[in-house]
Amino acid sequence: MSSRQQNPAVRIIDVLGARGQTVATAESLTAGRVCVELTAPPGASRVVCGGVVAYLPRVKTELLGVPAEMIATAGVVSAEVAGAMADGARAVCGAQWGLGTTGAAGPKHHDGQPPGTVWTCVATPSGRLYPQRYVLDGDRDDVCRATTDLILRQLLSLLDSDA
Repeated sequence: MSSRQQNPAVRIIDVLGARGQTVATAESLTAGRVCVELTAPPGASRVVCGGVVAYLPRVKTELLGVPAEMIATAGVVSAEVAGAMADGARAVCGAQWGLGTTGAAGPKHHDGQPPGTVWTCVATPSGRLYPQRYVLDGDRDDVCRATTDLILRQLLSLLDSDA
């Protein structure tokens, strides 16, 4: 298998391009890394609508439409918020697919969650949400890099399964 075929971002671009579909990101924990990875391969402009880095709760609420009540009750490091971010990215950017990342990169607990606790979510064209929780080891950079790879592989898996 060539390195092009092994790179999840390249495969995502190829699959979405063949389907005529698009993707957008809403990132907190990864602070734009997912969008950077998705826009690196040639042809990305055909399928990547854009991304929102929503680090603060008010940005999640004001730009992505994440309900403030949801943040207050579930916390920013939650399946609910990751899902609302992914769906908000779809809506804001006009994409069929949305990706959301949120978590505690460390070194301290965040929102009551220990370092390395991560939630990702993929929002499908039908509006179905696929949240995934991970507990990752390493420093902030390790957690962010791993999360970026995990959500891209999560999207690719859903694309391959025709979700």
